[in-house]
Amino acid sequence: MTDLDRKLVDAVIREVEARRDDAVRLLQELVRVPSTTGEEGAVQKKVEHAFRGRGLEVDVWEAKANEVEPYRDHVGGQETYENRPNVAGTRRGRGGGRSLLLNAHVDTVAPGEPDAWGHDPLGGEVVGDRLYGRGSCDMKGGLVTHLAALDALEAAGIELEGDVTVTATVGEENGGLGALSAVLRGYRADAALITEPTRLRLVPAQGGSLVFRLTVHGRSAHAAVRDEGVSALEKFVPLFEALRELERERNASLSHPLYDHLENKVPINIGVVRAGNWASTVPEALVAEGRAGLIPGEEVELFKGQVTERLFDVANSDPYLREHPPGLEWFGGQFAPSEVPPDAPICEAVKRAHAFATGQEPIVEGVSYGADMRLFIRFGETPCVMYGAGDVRDAHAPDEHISIPDLVTATRTLALLIADWCGVAR
Repeated sequence: MTDLDRKLVDAVIREVEARRDDAVRLLQELVRVPSTTGEEGAVQKKVEHAFRGRGLEVDVWEAKANEVEPYRDHVGGQETYENRPNVAGTRRGRGGGRSLLLNAHVDTVAPGEPDAWGHDPLGGEVVGDRLYGRGSCDMKGGLVTHLAALDALEAAGIELEGDVTVTATVGEENGGLGALSAVLRGYRADAALITEPTRLRLVPAQGGSLVFRLTVHGRSAHAAVRDEGVSALEKFVPLFEALRELERERNASLSHPLYDHLENKVPINIGVVRAGNWASTVPEALVAEGRAGLIPGEEVELFKGQVTERLFDVANSDPYLREHPPGLEWFGGQFAPSEVPPDAPICEAVKRAHAFATGQEPIVEGVSYGADMRLFIRFGETPCVMYGAGDVRDAHAPDEHISIPDLVTATRTLALLIADWCGVAR
């Protein structure tokens, strides 16, 4: 680490450790406030309070439909923009250093079926070294590491040269409304870091994630004479198989050094299927909604064309579907893939900070999910990476949790990154 001596590093690490319980309590407070996408207002009041309590320059605003409309394909349509504030907090440096933007989203997916959980989804329960609850991993824990890192630096008496801004944004789970709005409001920096749950790995590349709706038309008939009808479900099956074959072909042909470790680099998933209205009736329509993945370097429109061509090749080979072609619609936020070079200055800085925090070099890899980093790179012209505690395999699942030791390690890394990147004035 170029600008930090061992004494300073040790002081920062001590202060992080001393505030471990404070970080856990703050995360518990945030987890206990439900904040599913579209209903983030209550938790953002607590976030604003936490920012103001740390003496940050605070900015609170809501995204506006007219500003977002030109970017609809990127973040999707919204049912509402009201009571969904974004919160930004800035700690000003003395000047002369590089600026850093730290981002975390506060929205979560719904807890799901309560009986599937062994712990209260909104309880923030600590069992051993784990803290349980919806959003603990994805990604209120990441927001807490931002604030805990700033706390440790202040307690260690470290004054920075460059500015640090923390943005707590809404709407990531369905496209990135809040992050886009932050960029459009002018929140840009020399570099940005998002604390998505990466298992303490440096992620300079995020995959693309496109959602689609496939509508298949059939012809209803009484089940007793089902051959008089055309089952939309049966016509869907070869279309589904074609998508699976496309997935296999893409995995075999596509290559990227940060993705080749993944068995399925570009998954295509059907997540919702709705068909029929009565057990004794041949289903006359089927609607399937799915998600398709891309790796960095792929063009969204070219990929959409590949999917369309594959599906209509199947339709054209079927006499009924040729006359009654399926409908294909791309909807919601379209997460384009994005990346920065693995040796970019922000990547090298994260590597140094992690090495000082843990004594080891971090693993560097890409992830197959979409995230807000694409918005900071594409529209904010800000180099952006991801690094954080938690495992995405625990996100969106029953008994979502985060490792408290990893939370502390991520805080160490962030505190040292801030000092190194922004420069130490005192």
